[in-house]
Amino acid sequence: MTSVSGSSTTATRTASGFGPGALLTPANLLTLARIAATPPFLWALTRHPVAWATFAVWIVLCGTDLVDGKLARRHGATRSGAFLDPLADKILVLGAFAGLVAIDRVWWLPALLIAAREVLMSWYRSWIGRRGVSVPANQTAKVKTWVQCIAVALVLLPPTADHPLVYGSVVWLAVALTLFTGAQYAIEGRRLALALPAPAKA
Repeated sequence: MTSVSGSSTTATRTASGFGPGALLTPANLLTLARIAATPPFLWALTRHPVAWATFAVWIVLCGTDLVDGKLARRHGATRSGAFLDPLADKILVLGAFAGLVAIDRVWWLPALLIAAREVLMSWYRSWIGRRGVSVPANQTAKVKTWVQCIAVALVLLPPTADHPLVYGSVVWLAVALTLFTGAQYAIEGRRLALALPAPAKA
């Protein structure tokens, strides 16, 4: 009985899983929905930045990152998901910071530093990837993303929105983590590149 049950469970997991080349997975569909919801959210943010409704929508958009991560682990990670998930994070976070700068809720310098790091790191990962090096995301990078989300949340949250020292401190913490993880990626990418075998001489 145990053997039959175990085989049945394995077959079910295999049938419900997706290969690495799959695109329309539950996780990817949720990620695409998060990307699609970002422009309407940013429109609302620029008009009602300090409101419980805006704060609640932001929490939901950030929280879906955890949900699509669980879906990806359940149904199988894909190459498209590895690309779309961090892209959605960048669109959401950078869009939120840009909107807050536009309405003078956040100083432009920390937003610029975060945006510059994200753009440069996306270029760097693409550049080093063409040389056969893949730098996986580490735990610190995940913490960085969550601190960025918390920083924006504190700007939107009515009890903290009138206390720039409170949310400003978290914004600068997000900047520090963003730059630190960028340096980590650069160092790790160089290390992996140097570890590659030298090309054979003709």
